[in-house]
This record gives sequence, structure tokens and C-alpha cells, in this order.
Amino acid sequence: MKVTNFFEKYLKAEPIFMNKMTLQSSYTPDDVPHRDIQMEEVARILAPTLRGDKPSNLFIYGKTGTGKTLTVKRVASELSALAKKRNVPMEILYVNCKLKKVADTEYRLIAQLTRDLGKDIPATGLPTEEVYKHFFQEIDKKEQLILLVLDEIDQLVQKIGDELLYNLTRMNSELVKAQISLVGISNDTQFTTYLDSRVKSSLSEEELLFPPYNAIQLQDILRERSVHAFKEGILADGVIEKCAAYAAREHGDARRALDLLRVAGELCERKGETQIVIKHLDEAESKIEKDKIYELVETQPKQHQIALYAIIEVCSNRKERVFTGEVYEVYKRICDQTGLRPLTQRRISDIIGEFDMLGIIYARVISKGRYGRTREISLSIPESTLPKIKKLLSTMISG
Repeated sequence: MKVTNFFEKYLKAEPIFMNKMTLQSSYTPDDVPHRDIQMEEVARILAPTLRGDKPSNLFIYGKTGTGKTLTVKRVASELSALAKKRNVPMEILYVNCKLKKVADTEYRLIAQLTRDLGKDIPATGLPTEEVYKHFFQEIDKKEQLILLVLDEIDQLVQKIGDELLYNLTRMNSELVKAQISLVGISNDTQFTTYLDSRVKSSLSEEELLFPPYNAIQLQDILRERSVHAFKEGILADGVIEKCAAYAAREHGDARRALDLLRVAGELCERKGETQIVIKHLDEAESKIEKDKIYELVETQPKQHQIALYAIIEVCSNRKERVFTGEVYEVYKRICDQTGLRPLTQRRISDIIGEFDMLGIIYARVISKGRYGRTREISLSIPESTLPKIKKLLSTMISG
């Protein structure tokens, strides 16, 4: 069979999508459903900028897909438009800290921010102190307020530590004309517990938690997006409800729900079928889950892979609750066998928190009184996938 024949057949088929972009995580809708309370709270905290006053630093946290970024971008957009209308000197700088070429080093981040302010900075070559100096000078050239939004701020701290945050929060004490306020957005609800106390006190002047969406709220979001994404009559009865139920089970993640619906549509289209039904959704759920887990496992650093193997080992052999200490003992044993120097138990606890954030495990922080805190751990990897994941991990650890 010629590939050209397949392409011709595909082009002759009636498309089911009108605008697939509306189901992408990068799409910014006109409205952010079920986030009116959070939007009003963010607006209340940032409103002093319209009078030329510095607002409090704001720290926003919540699970992936709970509307944090959409809400902040929407409020920031309206704030910027109103500031411009009222001639209030204000600049909003947004950085996604997950982007490798932007925020994987202190130099790159500050250089990017400086470029955003209009000053050309080379990608490499200057001392970091020199880059800070240029950034400082660009900010303080005139009376203005800089609102710096650091999305996925937890990723930034994992890569380069929290010294940068301390430098940014202390900058106002040296600025003469301008002021800077930070808005940090984190998917890790435990993120602030890992920060140095001096950074935490400076950064988290105001905190706002975004709760997960429930199934009914997810249905509303999916219906609103699907009107723009698909042609009329493409979605069979029950697809929206089942899709929302899947995502509600996964920490109420709207991004997950939208991905499911999009992949279900793509699978339907590939088969040359004209209506998305429940079976397409089930196939999409299975495909996304497997793809996500395999990709995560393969791209993790070796120490993370050993920690995950230890978690699977302990959880597979135990029906009762599993705690960090038990996982750490197995982790140390595997490190000894592979000749690697083990990380501290505190660092393994952090890694367990990262796995929870990624949806590979469930890890609930519980207090043990004067004995401190620990995590209660259970697996969220489907049982059918576990043997292959364990085999993959074993190969990568010993390789």
C-alpha cells in the first residue's frame, strides 16, 4: 500500500475537529470557569499597582490543571490594560520556569528578564553578577512597578536552588525609582516547606490555594471547549461525563480532561469514524496513561529511578500503609547494590513529593507529633502496567 493512498483517503474523510487548539493546554480561553473567587482574590492582592503602590508578593499553589496559570494571565492582562489606560507605569514579566533554555540556570533567567525589559544580553559569557547589574539598572531606569510572574516556580528551585528568589525579594531595598513584586505559581502544594526560612518569609506574603475541580465543574469546562473544538453532533452521549469522571479521579485536573478528549478525537479520526464514543475515551485514557508513565520513568535521573523502584518494591509487597522510612531503607539497599552514594532521607522525601505531583503515586503528608512528619504512600500506576514499569526501571538502574 502506498502511503499517498492513505493521505488521500484521510483528506477525503469529513474532519471532526473545527479548532483542535481549544483543547490544547497552551490555549487561553476568554473565560475561566469556576475560578471567579480565585480571580477576585488575585485581583484584590494586585490592585494596589493601579495606584502606583507595590502589591504584596503572592504565592499561588495547587495541583496541575486547576486553572492557576489561566487565572493569573487573565487578571494580569486586564490589570495591564487598565494600567495603560490610566498611565500607570507598570511592566508584567512572565516566565515559565519549566522551559530549559530560559530557566535552567540563574544566568539564563536573569538574562531573559533583562532582555524582556529591552536590554540585549548575550546567552553566555558574562559573570552572573554582571547580568544582575544590567537587570537592576533596567528596572531602576524610571519610576515603575515590575510584576514578575514565575510559573512553575518549584521547578526553578529544584534546578538552581532558592538563592535567586532571595535576591529578587531583597531587591526592593536597593531600588531607588522602581519596585518589584513577585507572583509565584507552583504545582507542588508542599513547595514552601522546602524553602529557606528567610526566602519563605519574603516570598509568601500572600498565599492562595487553588482547589481541584470536581466532576461537575470539569463537565462545564469540557462542554465550553468542545463547542469550539468539534463539529456539532460529534460527541456521543455520556462522553463528556465519562471524561470528567476520569479527570476528577486524577486530582481534578482540567488539563488532563482536555487531553483525554483531544486524544479520543484523534483516535476516532484515525479510524475514519464519525462520532466520538466511550470506547475512544477508554482507549485515549489507556494510551495517555501508558505514554505518560513510560516517558516519565525513562527521563528521570538515576537516583529518582531507584527511589521509584523502591516505592514499587515496598508497595507491591505490602497491603497496609507504606511510609517514607520504609521506602528509604529499600532505596539505600539498592544504592549499595549499584554502587551509588545514597541521597539523604529528606531529599528522598522531596522526590516522593515530586512523584506525587506527577501523578505516579499518592503521597499524603501526615504529622507524627514530636517525631516530625512523614508521607503515607500508595501507587497510582495501573496494576496492568506495573510489571513493565518495574522491568524498565530494573534495566535502567543496572544499565
